[in-house]
Amino acid sequence: MGLTGTLAIFVGSIFVVSTPTAALAATKQFAYTCSGGPFSNTSISVGLTAPDTATAGQTFDLTVNVPALTLTTAPTTSTTVQATLALTPTGGTVSDAGAKTGATVTSGQTTVPAGNVTYKIAVTAGATGKVSLKPGELKLALTSASTTQTTCTTTSTEVLDVTIGTGGGSGGDDVVEYDCDVASGGGDADYPADVDIKVTMTPPTSATANADASITWAGVIQSTGQSLKAPTGFPTTSPKMFVTVKATGAGTPATATGEATLGTVTIGQAITLPTSVTVKIKPTTTGTVTLTAGDLAFGTSASSPAIKCLAPTTGLKTYTFQVGSSTGTPTTSSTPTNTTSSPKPTKTSTATVTVTPSTKKSKTPKAGADTGGGGEAGPDGRMFILTGTALVGAAAVGGLVMRRRNATRG
Repeated sequence: MGLTGTLAIFVGSIFVVSTPTAALAATKQFAYTCSGGPFSNTSISVGLTAPDTATAGQTFDLTVNVPALTLTTAPTTSTTVQATLALTPTGGTVSDAGAKTGATVTSGQTTVPAGNVTYKIAVTAGATGKVSLKPGELKLALTSASTTQTTCTTTSTEVLDVTIGTGGGSGGDDVVEYDCDVASGGGDADYPADVDIKVTMTPPTSATANADASITWAGVIQSTGQSLKAPTGFPTTSPKMFVTVKATGAGTPATATGEATLGTVTIGQAITLPTSVTVKIKPTTTGTVTLTAGDLAFGTSASSPAIKCLAPTTGLKTYTFQVGSSTGTPTTSSTPTNTTSSPKPTKTSTATVTVTPSTKKSKTPKAGADTGGGGEAGPDGRMFILTGTALVGAAAVGGLVMRRRNATRG
């Protein structure tokens, strides 16, 4: 029985590992032959990674995994790898073709770490089946000397396929390539910089018109070779990150901004992004709100930041949520006025008034004659009793007379 149980666990493990749905992304390696330029590598293996499924009319990210490289000559200043991959997609188009910034190259070093660059693939609206991606020529260079390039070619005829599903494309994450620069516009060796950030926005599960809706923004720098460093003059006391979200629909403002405090910041070192930032936006009508990632800012003020990161204007993933009607609105109602009146019986109430005589003792004025209760007691209480009795009696008699008159008229 022990052997049988072990065999069952072993077979189950194989099944779990081999189940197609266990993978969240599809990756395929392509062999390249390289020559010329600043890199001495003659052959490399380049990986393409994409999600298992895509949605017609939406975009997805294709990650190009550039391996570790070797430079013929060490650079005199820090720089980055620049990669340009030619792609031939079937069932879609490349939204942002061109050169991409990859791994960081350290000054005086010839060893270059592996890094990733990302392209956005727009799936054709109404397309079914799959999107096929065929990689072509790859050019590698240093951003500090982009005209000197290493050219890599592949003889592979294979493609990377991404199945077109039926998802709504309104959730999950999106790798956004931000164009970052310091406020001064130059003078810092680490800027301008392209930083790929995997953005995840979580819309509210319920929202109503004329009430704030909370959106959670989370971002992680995608490539290990990229970083967002604190430039000279960056505020190290209570610095913040400001996140902008773009919105359309249901009467929302075009943009909304949230903020979060950064951790410890050291000049020249990478800035650690907050785990999440809350952005509040107020729709004014019912309907569907569509969100996309907006710009980022770092410093003590969103209007005059030390670092500004611009998001692309096209090819971004969309996030949506529904806005319902507001609840708890006071309802105004009016009671109609009667234009005809009918006689109503007169209601007679008889009240019995009981007065308890005061037990207060009279005081004798100091150094004076004993005058009884007249000094502080005021008028005699018996007068009030007699007057009250007379009024109650008169009210009772008047009520009986009016009742008889109404009965006679009826």
